[in-house]
Amino acid sequence: MGLHGRSVRQDVRELGDLLGEAVERHASRDAFEAVEDARTAAIDYRQGETSTRDELRSVLAENDEEVNASVARAFTTYFELVNLAEERERVRSLREGEDDGTLADSLPAAVERLADDGAAPSDVRDVLEAVRVVPTFTAHPTEARRKTVKATLVRVTDLLEELDQHRLTKRERANKLARLDALVESLWTTKQVRGRRPEPFDEARNVHWYLANVIFDQVPEMYDRLEDALEEHYEEPPAVPEILDFRSWAGSDRDGNPFVTPEVTTKTLERQRDLVVENYRDALDDVSGVLSQDATRMDLASVEASLDRDAERVPSLVSGARERYPDEPLRQKVLVMWRRLGRITDVRPGGYDDYEEFLADIDVVEDALRANDADRIADEYIDPLERQVRTFRFHLASLDLRDHQEMHTGALEEALEREGVDYRSMDEDERVEFLTEATLQTENVLDLTDTEDLSDEAARVLSRFDALGGWHEEYGEEAIDTYCISMTERPSHVLEVLFLADQAGVVDLPEHCGLDVVPLLETESALANARETMETLFDNDAYGAALEARGTVQEVMLGYSDSNKENGFLAANWALNEAQRKLAAITDDLGVELRLFHGRGGSISRGGGPMNEALLALPPETVTGEVKFTQQGESIAETYGNPYIAERNLEQMLNAQIRARHDAVSRGDSDALDDPGSAIDPEWEAAMETMASAARSAYVDLLGTEGFVQYFEQATPITVIEELNMGSRPASRSEERSVEDLRAIPWVFSWTQSRCIVPGWFGVGTGIEAYLDDGGDVETLREMYAEWPFFRTMLDRASMALARTEMEIAAEYADLADDDLRERIFPTIESEYGRSRDAVLDITEADALITREWLTESLERRNPYVDPLNLLQVDLLRQSHRTEAAEQTLRLSVKGIAAGMKNTG
Repeated sequence: MGLHGRSVRQDVRELGDLLGEAVERHASRDAFEAVEDARTAAIDYRQGETSTRDELRSVLAENDEEVNASVARAFTTYFELVNLAEERERVRSLREGEDDGTLADSLPAAVERLADDGAAPSDVRDVLEAVRVVPTFTAHPTEARRKTVKATLVRVTDLLEELDQHRLTKRERANKLARLDALVESLWTTKQVRGRRPEPFDEARNVHWYLANVIFDQVPEMYDRLEDALEEHYEEPPAVPEILDFRSWAGSDRDGNPFVTPEVTTKTLERQRDLVVENYRDALDDVSGVLSQDATRMDLASVEASLDRDAERVPSLVSGARERYPDEPLRQKVLVMWRRLGRITDVRPGGYDDYEEFLADIDVVEDALRANDADRIADEYIDPLERQVRTFRFHLASLDLRDHQEMHTGALEEALEREGVDYRSMDEDERVEFLTEATLQTENVLDLTDTEDLSDEAARVLSRFDALGGWHEEYGEEAIDTYCISMTERPSHVLEVLFLADQAGVVDLPEHCGLDVVPLLETESALANARETMETLFDNDAYGAALEARGTVQEVMLGYSDSNKENGFLAANWALNEAQRKLAAITDDLGVELRLFHGRGGSISRGGGPMNEALLALPPETVTGEVKFTQQGESIAETYGNPYIAERNLEQMLNAQIRARHDAVSRGDSDALDDPGSAIDPEWEAAMETMASAARSAYVDLLGTEGFVQYFEQATPITVIEELNMGSRPASRSEERSVEDLRAIPWVFSWTQSRCIVPGWFGVGTGIEAYLDDGGDVETLREMYAEWPFFRTMLDRASMALARTEMEIAAEYADLADDDLRERIFPTIESEYGRSRDAVLDITEADALITREWLTESLERRNPYVDPLNLLQVDLLRQSHRTEAAEQTLRLSVKGIAAGMKNTG
């Protein structure tokens, strides 16, 4: 018998039938027939049965407002269910691949690759000691689903698994299907669109769910799989160090979000500690059940000695444990540990001071088991807990603070003015000199608690830094030890944060620096001036001392989103690649270790796509082993919502980083100039320079077209998206109406809704054409695609964005714009789409933009069902006076298209 009893087609068919029944029961027969008519008309056009979409338009036009609301709800709910069916199919593929040993990009495959390359155990040890993969969860507002809807979908997922993986009797199967019917009915009758905007703490709670309920359990699996693979290939396998870490911005990212206050951050830190401690207590409950060993049958003197030491500190806990479990020292010890965990936030003494103290107790139990040949118990019950504690410690995920550089500068201008310092009028050199001296001197310059007469923005900055010292004291330095500075342009922007941290008492140079200060380079000028900025900082007395105190590791964040919005897809990708190489050269020259932080979004245009491919495509000189990257919005749910898929993603990322680090070290040992990948072919670099320059010019010209902002407002649903209750952060940085002011997420979201994904490909065709017109040849481009991971990954992502673009649908949206705007702008977009599509197909020598069979099937399954939502949305956008019911349907259409495209921004 096979591993599974169902298929994706069966899941989609049965879920669709259940949904249809719910529509007919709870809406009306007219609504059910309207949904069926719209679905049939859309499929007929896609399959060539009709030559136009007029029939589909007619179906939607004939419906009254209430029926069209049901149509929007039906297709939206359908996509929610189809997404689960496709997720289930992915799980089937993963389980079957693992079972038959054909799963690519696995941890066993990474170890096998190293072994085949002749890596000795010491080589593997060095690679593993360098590797650390750090997913960082953000609260960016790209999750369109309500929490209530997500909870129901999780229950549907569980039922699909039970139907698929369990051998059921007819009665059991009927019961499961009845429950599934009830859940689909619940989805239909549940409000789909949020009635209020989520608050920052809501977003933090959302991230916490994935960390505490999915990732927490998957981490030990990663280590087990890696250790098993090492034992298979090496007689004396190296020990596996900590190679996974998790961080979060949810509840601490203040950039553009005035609602992220110190109080929110405190609540977030407190909840994270409570969650992870509760997880440890649950694990100890499980452990206790197998530690019933009789002291007369084992030598447990070491455990007794540990309990005696505990009795000196918490006598009542030890006496109670000994009374409850006489002659069972291991259980006694575990109970004491369980109760000490409960006292971490208790007014009573005896709680653990830090996670290392807890680890020491875990080691007592493990050592006793192994000393008595109970290795299997230690392996299955103690090792996993130890890995979890080393990974999640007492804070679940470390928080990064973040704010815009303008906020720090403005706060210092106001606060220093009260001290008689005219910081506002200083030039850059003067600011660097002042901040350096002020940070290094013993006496504080500012009283961070004094916010009287300051603006709200300045008071918030000072209050945040004032709270930082308290957070370190209460939760530990590791709980919140990084500060990202958005839109960093100059050295002073970094030194301002270091100075404020010094005033808060978390920096005391040269001995101590409790904060990694991380510049976020996003703009063309910031990326171009990266060397000058970093050299100035590294040579600075204050910053140099801080860097030394942090182990001479410099983290630099690269912003994919705003770089793309400013420069366009191709030029941004090249600028980011070059910036990474420059940063690697700078840090190498100055003896500083570089840790890159990739600020990637979920969409292609914002750096999205398979993370393992992205890691393997990084410039080799930047692969120091440590890599950090953001995971955002709906991509968090897609990546970590299902345990099987979460495990697979973590495994693929570790596979990629282990391989990339090994390859980078191997290349470093080679003296051969022609060693593949040791350097980029100068001809390829020149080609990219030509392409990037032309692509950027084309993109900038498009955005600079007279009336472009007005066209964007009229030809996309941006005004609707700005009003959605998707996230706590405002859609724009200010009240100004410009592309520069608009945040990258709603920018991409709006183009995606209109099926015209300009940020994912515009300029690609022009760039390639410019290179060919300049004497280049397509064979060189094909060679670049075959042999250069950076170019191949970039082109594959552009291909994906092109495949998801539907110019016929985009034309419907373009018709919403004033005639003169449409004629000035849409033909340029349309022609660039054709140019880019043809160029990509020519280089890849493919017949279609998408060559992966499963993805082609997914798009074919989705497109006919997205079309009615797009046409309905266009019709609603065209209406100048919409009723409240029509507004609700319009907002629901945005959610439905996002579900159908499996992407927002």
